[in-house]
Amino acid sequence: MVGLPYDCLANPLGAVRLTFEKAVASGSDSVTFDGRDWGAANLFREFLFDNGGLSQVPILNPRNIHLIQPNTLVRFRGMIQDMLGNEFYVGAYKDGAIWRTNKFTDISQFPMGTSPDMRVWERRLLYCVPVPGLNSWTESSSEVLNQCTNWTSPQREKRSREDDVAVGDMDLQVSDRELQGFPCTKKTREGGVGSQSSLPQESTTEGISPSMLPEFDINFLPCLVKIYDSPESDLRLNDVFEFVGVLTFDPEYVVDKDDPDDLANGFCEDSLVHLPPSKVPRLHCLIHQKLAVHDFLSGSPLVEPKSHLMKEIREALLGHLTAVLGNDGVAAHFMLLHLLSRVHARVDTLAVGKLALNLTCFSKESMSVFGNRLNLADYQMNRLVSGVLQLAEGTHLTIDETQLQAGTLNSTGVENARLLKNLMESQKVEYDFKYYKMEMVADVQLLILSEGKSNIMPADLVLPFCPSSVVSSEIVDAEALKAWRWYLATLRSLPHSINSEMQKVVEDDMVAARQADRSLGSREFSRWLTMGRLMSVSFGETSLSLEHWQMVKELERLRRERLQ
Repeated sequence: MVGLPYDCLANPLGAVRLTFEKAVASGSDSVTFDGRDWGAANLFREFLFDNGGLSQVPILNPRNIHLIQPNTLVRFRGMIQDMLGNEFYVGAYKDGAIWRTNKFTDISQFPMGTSPDMRVWERRLLYCVPVPGLNSWTESSSEVLNQCTNWTSPQREKRSREDDVAVGDMDLQVSDRELQGFPCTKKTREGGVGSQSSLPQESTTEGISPSMLPEFDINFLPCLVKIYDSPESDLRLNDVFEFVGVLTFDPEYVVDKDDPDDLANGFCEDSLVHLPPSKVPRLHCLIHQKLAVHDFLSGSPLVEPKSHLMKEIREALLGHLTAVLGNDGVAAHFMLLHLLSRVHARVDTLAVGKLALNLTCFSKESMSVFGNRLNLADYQMNRLVSGVLQLAEGTHLTIDETQLQAGTLNSTGVENARLLKNLMESQKVEYDFKYYKMEMVADVQLLILSEGKSNIMPADLVLPFCPSSVVSSEIVDAEALKAWRWYLATLRSLPHSINSEMQKVVEDDMVAARQADRSLGSREFSRWLTMGRLMSVSFGETSLSLEHWQMVKELERLRRERLQ
């Protein structure tokens, strides 16, 4: 007998109910006892990944949220800004002789009545926001809008309701009571923190009035993601994830924190949990996966890192950076290494692999020309120019010190300078939880543009900027941009090693350099090794060669000449 089809896209809750009923009918007691996955996740994995369904699921954003029907399947790409602890809810109960489930929903699909047979389950709450500074070219808004319009049309909506009745013989009766039964359990976990970690204003911890909240910003859509059946170690603060799940969005529904019925309305202490769905949509996550830079690229060229085409891509990108930087080839080479840098190891308090760059000799006039060019030429995944330091891994932060004016720093300014310095030196950000502080690791590329050597931001590399031209009429075609984005994203993650023969060469060169200049120390030598790694990586190589080491030494010689 052929089983009834599941409409995972337009009616995911119907698929969840049918898999639940099948598991209950099989006699599995654990299904109703603790709510562990009974096969629904595997069903959606098969639909999304084995059958190519992922491309049919729209990516939720402020422009399409009003076009998407509630209780349908969506994707949300965002950064975990806050971890709100755990929430208890009535996950299963008996409707007469039949077990029903409320998993992946905010409100009961059927009247609960007064049945004594109930099961309280647990889920995690994450407050997620769009990735800070994400470039606009990572989105294909028109394609997403078309997908939404196609599969949420009235005809499709009607058909999905008819299928739902035929499959489960159930009406989607939505009660006016939310089953968030018990107070939220606050936890501070490894790699995660409590809800006060990243609120933009401390006043939110005292409760938020709906009248104080703005409507959806066209450029910003947060999302309250509810996680099921996932180890806590899988999700960390500031990680970027794609969540696939059921969108529950009811503009008319508002959580009443003063409702005396604890079972019907939760009274979690986190104000973010009680934001009305008209401001922050809920997504009940079925599948989640951590995103890398590649996941934000489209139409990447099929080129092996060691291909001969790698050198051509490198030379084209280097030529473009040289043009952007006013024909300063030395600065262009250092800029390329800087863009390829990342933290690949941590030894005690050292973040190995970072390469913060300080370009000096800028004025306000030259910043208006070259600073804008550099911002536009940033082909990394992210470009952030604001002062907020809760950033996703791989973010590029540009700091313009030419805007500073003479004066005295107040206590807030001193503290901000300390936090920026700590981010640059150790790639860590200190979070203030009012009663205690905690450092969180980061991986942020920092570029400082200043008149003289920055005293606030001690970069790994200081290079006087020496442009010979201000004219840059180069037009870059779309295919070149795709190739450069792929190049930077791919090569940053390449492994690297130094064979024993090259280790001897490097050690001998460092000993000779130390004898010639006693001011050189472990910090400089560590930076040389990082530059050697990045130079090799820029050619798609995974081990340091003598040629690339010689190139590093020559770049360092030219840099020191400028400093003199």
